[in-house]
Amino acid sequence: MTTVALLGNPNTGKTTLFNELTDKYEYVGNWTGVTVEKKVGQIRHSDTVVVDLPGIYSLNPITKDESVVTNYLLKDKPDLILNVTNASQLKRNLLLSIEVLELGLPVIITLNMIDDLKRSGHYYNLETLSKSLGCPVKTTNARSKEGLEQLKTELIQDNVQVNANGPLKLNYPLMVSQAIRQADQALVKDYNIEPHFAHWLAIQFINQNKVVRKYAKTHQLKPLLSQQAYYDAQKFADQIFETRLSFIETTLAAATEQLQSTQHVELTSKIDKIVTHPVFGLPIFVGVFYLMFKLSFDWVGTPISTELDKLLSGPISTWATQFLTQVGALPMLRSLIVNGLIAGVGGVLVFIPQIFVLFACISILEDSGYMARAALVTDRIMEMIGLNGKAFIPLIIGFGCNVTGIMAARTIEQPKERLITTLISPFMSCSARLPIYSLFVAALFPRNQAVIVLSIYFLGIAVALLMAKFYHVLFKVKEHSVFIVELPEYHIPRLDIIWHGTWDKGKGFIKKAGTIIFAGTVLIWLLSNFGVHGYVTGINQSFAANLGKILLPIFRPMGVTTWQPISALLTGVLAKEVISSSMMVLFHTSNQAALIGVLSGSFTTLSAYALLVFILLYIPCFATIGTIKSETGSAKWAAYSVVSGLVISYGLAFLIFQIGSLLA
Repeated sequence: MTTVALLGNPNTGKTTLFNELTDKYEYVGNWTGVTVEKKVGQIRHSDTVVVDLPGIYSLNPITKDESVVTNYLLKDKPDLILNVTNASQLKRNLLLSIEVLELGLPVIITLNMIDDLKRSGHYYNLETLSKSLGCPVKTTNARSKEGLEQLKTELIQDNVQVNANGPLKLNYPLMVSQAIRQADQALVKDYNIEPHFAHWLAIQFINQNKVVRKYAKTHQLKPLLSQQAYYDAQKFADQIFETRLSFIETTLAAATEQLQSTQHVELTSKIDKIVTHPVFGLPIFVGVFYLMFKLSFDWVGTPISTELDKLLSGPISTWATQFLTQVGALPMLRSLIVNGLIAGVGGVLVFIPQIFVLFACISILEDSGYMARAALVTDRIMEMIGLNGKAFIPLIIGFGCNVTGIMAARTIEQPKERLITTLISPFMSCSARLPIYSLFVAALFPRNQAVIVLSIYFLGIAVALLMAKFYHVLFKVKEHSVFIVELPEYHIPRLDIIWHGTWDKGKGFIKKAGTIIFAGTVLIWLLSNFGVHGYVTGINQSFAANLGKILLPIFRPMGVTTWQPISALLTGVLAKEVISSSMMVLFHTSNQAALIGVLSGSFTTLSAYALLVFILLYIPCFATIGTIKSETGSAKWAAYSVVSGLVISYGLAFLIFQIGSLLA
């Protein structure tokens, strides 16, 4: 079995390359101690295993998640390292490549996105690069599968012969070279460490690599530890960086070839002048999201959902009733299956088209290159509240699921900024809330569905930003993370990439329908059909009704006049998707159209909007609460997120309804 480690900077197309090389991959849990998913795949028709390492800019990690790569190289020895670089950003990418090449393991460097480089009017002499770096250099374009077959052939061959010349050795300044030589000789002599590995350890230690220094302390490598103060005082790390940068500039200058320039880069530059403009960038960002919601709720998603609802509530529900009657099923069982499961779970599944259309739009934005621009545009707003564009990425991910959004905050270096981002992430409107939005906008805002949903999303962002500013002052944040983002060339989105991205984001919703939503629907059916005296024929005597009526006085100032939505909100703590299925059961409606009719008679536009705001901001689901606890390492912050969510949601919904009523 041959192991290939896939390593490179973020935004180099590494994930696309991994998927293309392995045809398919399997998630095998997380890397030890961190939330980054560990992906392992196997090249078809071979015994070559590919390990996809997290994207990093250097082996000297800034965050805990980034330390995965250095720890992997310290403890595991892959047979080959495939270093993926962005051909258009090679100067910066090679800083990581040099660190890898100095390790002495077999390395192949691939210049990915080679088409973008050609469009810029440049190319590299691969033979010159290969000779200078001491390893094979290949070109690929993972999106169009260019060069992949040749690369696969290289990976499944005898990898031991890849680096015949051993590790890359740069001409560091005399004092640095002497310090490296003395340290690695002592490590080989006193600790019997392999020479190449000792040489690499010495360089990384002198370069102030935190993980390597921790490794040296754990293994009591005295030749390194005894000289640490001297290395730092002489600022050897700065000299190492300057030497590497000079080597890269010299190498690229010798290898660069000029091609006939094309207009693609000029077109990208012209588009960026508009979409990232200080004034126009933000309105364009809002317009893009408005178009997403028009597609999801007005033009594509809702019409398909309506047809799916007719299928579930019509032929399928009728067939199930007839079948259960013929087999002699008890009336209570028929009610559970038809009025509970089919109406409840089916009432959630009908929103799959809207959710998948929304995720398809997000995948298009990601694959086209716009999402990086969105982070850049919002960076200016984030700076006003003490954060930066790096915090915007977890918030955008939170539109899919708050859990993954909170996990993505691990890329933020400063602990206080990471905590702030974690605490405001639940205010992002995740996809689980979409079904309940769809019901209410169809019932009360049929002509302005996209506008209303967009306003809810941006209200969540506004609340998150205001709370972030509050936390920034409260926590007295002084240190700030550095926001670095590469703006890739614009691409025409590929259908297979859009499909995989949409499916990866949306499959969790379908899984929930078979687990949490199923369980929540059964629970609410039981609560609505049983009371203190057992099985009840009237829902007004049920546990659900009693609980809803007790809480009704609290919700009246928000404009809620019936107990059913309140009982449904309680089940939303399990998962927000359960709210819509619970309302389907509690209102005894068999299809989406019937429930929309009931809601239109139970709410005004003002009270409906106030309730949507409450649903947006109130208690996070159990999974999100658990993630906050694990990410912050404290149950207190998890409990705080519950309490703060309730206070903020109730206060804002109360103000909206009361002020709106006065104005009306």
